[in-house]
Amino acid sequence: MPKESATSSFLHPKYWPTWLTLASLRLVCLLPYRVQLKIGATLGALLYRFNRHRRHVTATNIRLIFPDLDAASRDRLVRDVFRHNGIGLLETSMAWWMPVKRLPQNITLKGREHLDAALAKGRGVILLGAHFSTLDLGGLLFSQYYEVDAMYRPHNNPLMDRYIRKGRSRYFGQAIERSDIRSVIRALRKNRIVWYAPDQDMGSRNSVYADFFGVPAATITATSRMVKLNDSPIMMLAQHRLPDDAGYELELFPAIEDFPSKDAEADAARVNAELERAIRKDPAQYMWVHRRFKTHPKGKNYLYRQGDSQ
Repeated sequence: MPKESATSSFLHPKYWPTWLTLASLRLVCLLPYRVQLKIGATLGALLYRFNRHRRHVTATNIRLIFPDLDAASRDRLVRDVFRHNGIGLLETSMAWWMPVKRLPQNITLKGREHLDAALAKGRGVILLGAHFSTLDLGGLLFSQYYEVDAMYRPHNNPLMDRYIRKGRSRYFGQAIERSDIRSVIRALRKNRIVWYAPDQDMGSRNSVYADFFGVPAATITATSRMVKLNDSPIMMLAQHRLPDDAGYELELFPAIEDFPSKDAEADAARVNAELERAIRKDPAQYMWVHRRFKTHPKGKNYLYRQGDSQ
């Protein structure tokens, strides 16, 4: 589609809510950092109260992965998830538009020796990520230490997709569509770091069931295939906002050894174990608002059709 035609189509009324959202985030980004965090926390509380569907999804996820928690503890955790995700929305706008000098300077990066050792092999590195609430801001902060390319899935809203790509171009080198394996291999052969998040439910095709927090979850097998194609090291990057707004912590885990194997289910379980280890550092900062367990042998969304959210 010609550029002029695409631009004109974004003026259609169906895109007005998206423009309003983007404009609001851009304006809020002008406020001091701590004020933005407070606005984000308030936004999260409002979403908890009024977005019944996401509240049900989140409550179901928490019930499944933390069955030993009592009802009151589960509800507190669900509320914390919404608070962190509200803050994360504001942190996304910070990553796209806020001058780096205005961001918190208290950044800790642990485990650099693991990544440096992996890069020394000259075969690139597949950097496992996860959908933390600090997703975009964590990417910006990590890019101050290393150059990174990133795999992504295009957004269903083309206007939002355009701004996501533009915003992330600020800190990622190359944006690679998940299906473009050739570009991934080219980047790895240039000894690049490729960030990749395998923690979403992409359906049963090219997936196997592997435990995630003790719950069988459809887990894509592309991770193993990518490693095989270039024999690249693979490791996990965890990212979290510190308590009391004291800054951010990024942590690189050691490379996964003897990976992949000849067992797709075992490989998927090892990847999920790395993800789980990172998420357990602060479970409330993960995007449990997504239907991680929507694919099920008894039918799509089976687990989310069981009972009430509360």
